[in-house]
Amino acid sequence: MKLQSNSDAETKEIGRRLGEHLKRGDVVCLYGELGAGKTTMVKGIASAFGINERDITSASFTIIAEYNISVPFYHIDLYRISPDEVSELGLGEYLGADGVAVIEWAERAEGEIPEQSVRVTLHHKEDNAREIEIKGIDIRDSY
Repeated sequence: MKLQSNSDAETKEIGRRLGEHLKRGDVVCLYGELGAGKTTMVKGIASAFGINERDITSASFTIIAEYNISVPFYHIDLYRISPDEVSELGLGEYLGADGVAVIEWAERAEGEIPEQSVRVTLHHKEDNAREIEIKGIDIRDSY
């Protein structure tokens, strides 16, 4: 399914609606160039779990942020990780486990990602406009 977003608020709302469909063990993989809106999407997804968007940040020093809530939420940002370093992270502990894992720059961990993962690709069009393609889950009933 393809959706259009014309603002950060719309991208967060699409993320929130996606988050409402997620359950324990789900893995969401985010793809897109730098500035495509991946972290904005994570903020929306996290809001569906009651996490304040101010608590979601891009990776500077934290690669895996754990939020210990009723359904554990794992925000994994691989921006600063090369594909050959991924195996050292122990992602298996987070992917498909008791919580929901959302991975930015997921292409760097393709060998570790479960096949049945939700895949979200964000394409920056112009200004704040984005095309968001979601595979692996249908959120149309939210629209």
